[in-house]
Amino acid sequence: MPETATIIRTWQSRFESILPGFLPESGQTPQSLLQAMHYSATAGGKRIRPLFVYASGRALGLDPHSLDAIAVAIELIHTYSLIHDDLPSMDDDDLRRGKPSCHCKFDEATAILAGDALQALAFEILALDPVLVAQPGRQSRIILGLAQACGAGGMAGGQVLDLASLGQQISQDELENIHAFKTGALIRYCMVAPALLAAATEQQLAALSSYGSFTGLAFQVFDDLLDVTGSPDVTGKPSHADAARSKPAFPAIIGVERSLKRAHELRDLALDELQHMPGKTDTLEWLAAYAVDRDR
Repeated sequence: MPETATIIRTWQSRFESILPGFLPESGQTPQSLLQAMHYSATAGGKRIRPLFVYASGRALGLDPHSLDAIAVAIELIHTYSLIHDDLPSMDDDDLRRGKPSCHCKFDEATAILAGDALQALAFEILALDPVLVAQPGRQSRIILGLAQACGAGGMAGGQVLDLASLGQQISQDELENIHAFKTGALIRYCMVAPALLAAATEQQLAALSSYGSFTGLAFQVFDDLLDVTGSPDVTGKPSHADAARSKPAFPAIIGVERSLKRAHELRDLALDELQHMPGKTDTLEWLAAYAVDRDR
């Protein structure tokens, strides 16, 4: 899908260009905090979550420009979670996207506060976005959805379950449940938020939510595989980090071959959900395929 890949690259490039405009100027006070926020938010990465937002909007016939605030807010929430995940009290990672983690570049206190500030900024962006302000009913549902996706019933709760599983022998179902909270909730929200803006049908909302669940889990299964089979020079992260932390991962529980098979099953389940979409689903198809065919 060459044309689709071009659309994806265009979205990525455009997102990188608009993101700094949503951040406070780094030269203001408190300078160290703002520098840490900029350092982590603009550190690159695949920008998968914004891509999900734009691809969901494309499948619903939305102008991508109308989704910029939602895409940025979600990426800032994701960035804050990475800053906190990397802390010594959590996953204790020194590298993120091939660069020193925020707490290594600055210090632990600054990293914690930078994460807190990015989370607050995400909600500020949604509260002030002119597109959303013009539709207060939809705006409130979109803000509520993000709060639920990153709270105790979503990302934060998933991190607690993840930490509690360290050194434990758990089942495949238990591991999938952890990731349904930790990573799946925010990816599902990436799919659902554009649908809320578009006033999509309940059938379309359910299909996009299911697509997000399946694709999000496929990404996680494949991430676990890359931890075993990937090159740190390419992934930007140390290899075999899960085993070093006694962290349950799919290859350790079901093996490499079955993990790859499970990732492909999840991709196919995601693709099955796209028949209900009124717009173009090519970019959603591309993302589902990319989830299980990448090197980083």
